[in-house]
Amino acid sequence: MKVDLHCHSTASDGVLAPAALVTRAHERGVQMLALTDHDTVEGLEEARVTADRLGMRLINGIELSCTWGGATIHVLGYAFACEAPALRAAIAELHQGRWLRAQEISRRLDAKGMAGALEGARAVQQQLGDSGNAPARPHFAEFLVRSGHVRDHAEAFRKWLGAGKLGDVKQHWPTLEQTVTTLRDSGAWISLAHPWLYAFTRSKRRRLVADFIAAGGHALEVVNGLQPAEQVGGLAILAREFGLLASVGSDFHAPGDWSELGMYRPLPDDLPPLWERFDHAHSPRSAAV
Repeated sequence: MKVDLHCHSTASDGVLAPAALVTRAHERGVQMLALTDHDTVEGLEEARVTADRLGMRLINGIELSCTWGGATIHVLGYAFACEAPALRAAIAELHQGRWLRAQEISRRLDAKGMAGALEGARAVQQQLGDSGNAPARPHFAEFLVRSGHVRDHAEAFRKWLGAGKLGDVKQHWPTLEQTVTTLRDSGAWISLAHPWLYAFTRSKRRRLVADFIAAGGHALEVVNGLQPAEQVGGLAILAREFGLLASVGSDFHAPGDWSELGMYRPLPDDLPPLWERFDHAHSPRSAAV
């Protein structure tokens, strides 16, 4: 069975509406899909209608932002109850924080002569598919391109929006422990997203995994799209060492991007797949392997 447990729609920073994303996944042979938009479950209802029509299995998913060791970390939650009070409260707080962040990005760009950034980014977002969430940096990048301030998205991030640049506004995220607790209280299975993406040393990455487990995490995203095979191997070693379940996903955001729905490197055969536990969604604390 082809599985994809990591993708994004217009409910956060993807370019396909949830229904279109599910349809594309089905066309590419995906049979089990988790929609994991950033800090929101807004797209799940629309996605589920399409998945049911196509006979696909849609898993409730979310990618929550948090902090650990001074860095922003992403944690994936699966097969939770969308109306869980702990999750709803966390999403509401993150929602407000993202709007404050977008307003601050706009204020900074306005001060540099790039007026109307928030309205422009919001217009880009709404053209893709209306969302109640704040526009993200890719939406601001498209606004800068359309307004003639930069040639392309790469220049937008290099000059204005990338790490350490003017538009790199830090948000007050909850801690890793708080985020994992929120997901556990919501009945979720929990995976650490793309552990190799963070610019950590080998020992710091290992400490992150240890702290994630101590907080109550269940799995590592061993395979994220077409990341180098040696990274998959390194994460597989960590999963074996710590006795963790393994998750996989394309981390799809847009057609023609770095990966595609259902496209990722193979998961090593000896690792226990997280998705085989989803039938036990209400007893994630039994996940030890």
